[in-house]
Amino acid sequence: MNRTDVLETDAPRTAVGLRELASRHALLPLRLFLGVTFVYAGIDKLTDPAFLSASGDGSIGDLMRGVRDTSAIPAMVDMALHSPVGFAVVLAIGEILVGLGALVGLLTRVAAVGGALIALSLWLTVSWAVTPYYYGNDLIYMIAWTPLILAGAPYLSLDSVIRSRLSRRTA
Repeated sequence: MNRTDVLETDAPRTAVGLRELASRHALLPLRLFLGVTFVYAGIDKLTDPAFLSASGDGSIGDLMRGVRDTSAIPAMVDMALHSPVGFAVVLAIGEILVGLGALVGLLTRVAAVGGALIALSLWLTVSWAVTPYYYGNDLIYMIAWTPLILAGAPYLSLDSVIRSRLSRRTA
């Protein structure tokens, strides 16, 4: 067998290996994007003094009052308006926790459900009146979390490390 024969037989195996590797890690870019985006969104809210106000330009209070009558569920907005700053802080902390869970792959399915619920609540309130609907990003984020709800983070995650250690202990 000469060098050409070896290269020809290794090429299909390498291509199959690369396809399998890409398939195995296909959700990683989505996980990283959603994780970074949600951590950033949470930090951005917590560090914006205008946002963390009950009233005034750029405040959560004014935002909620502005979307109340056009939201799908005005009662959800009314609940947030009882304590707009408290709501904003809880939302921001939720976004950070969801984002960190996705980034490190810890309780990934739980984090993804949390991310989808945050996006759903924002879609039903803040982005509901956006037309056409595909201009509103909250619906897209809600759908983007779905693959991680279904598959979790089976590779390159703390979930996989924990699962591996638990299976070694029981074996």
